Amino acid sequence: MDLDHRKIRIEHVSYTYDGEVALSDVTLDVPANAVTVFFGPAGGGKTTLLRLINRLNGLVEGTHMSGRISIDGTDIYAPETDVPGLRRRVGMVFALPLPLPGTIYENVVYGPKLAGVWDRTRQDEIVVRSLTQAALWDEVKDRLGEPASALSGGQQQRLCIARSLALQPEILLLDEPTSGLDPISTGKVEESLFELKRDYTIIIVPHSVQQAARVADHAAFFLMGELIEYRPGNEIFIAPLDQRTEDYVTGRFG
Repeated sequence: MDLDHRKIRIEHVSYTYDGEVALSDVTLDVPANAVTVFFGPAGGGKTTLLRLINRLNGLVEGTHMSGRISIDGTDIYAPETDVPGLRRRVGMVFALPLPLPGTIYENVVYGPKLAGVWDRTRQDEIVVRSLTQAALWDEVKDRLGEPASALSGGQQQRLCIARSLALQPEILLLDEPTSGLDPISTGKVEESLFELKRDYTIIIVPHSVQQAARVADHAAFFLMGELIEYRPGNEIFIAPLDQRTEDYVTGRFG
């Protein structure tokens, strides 16, 4: 990988939770302005690694991490790291859409207001930009004063993506963001990824191998905490190098 194009570097990362190994000596580089997929069976360590990239696992008791994770060459676990600042740079969207109480508009401007953006014109600009990037603007532009809870599940998930984008993070982490959505809503979220990667570095844990193959520029296959194979998406799903990857991709297990 072109080192100038690398956004995130994960070096020899191991992680244990109450003595159980969740990740074992994982090393990989995540490129900027691309969709990187972490895929594999449940319990493989995908979500754990995702959460380590924005230090969410630091909130969990009884855990231990070794190795190094850096963004733009800076170790994010260094003692001087501003963790709230890191989380503004690294947005995360979870499997279950969790809109905040309040209107669609209030959901999008919640983060910017916490960051000190009180100018209404600026807030309006953020709402239009974020909802457009999340492929939701056309559906809700006349409903911004309605409760976010009135949206469909697919719309709520895209609202959660817009809420993350409102702070203009550099990196967007998506943990099975379409697992509860119908095929049409899933398609809209996937389509938005192709637009978003122009401006963001995206890592997604997909809900199926099929989704992984559709969206991946690069794909990493995890099994029992180990990184088995990491290659361009158009190679790993067509001609896996490792038999375990092939067995999983072709549905022999998992």
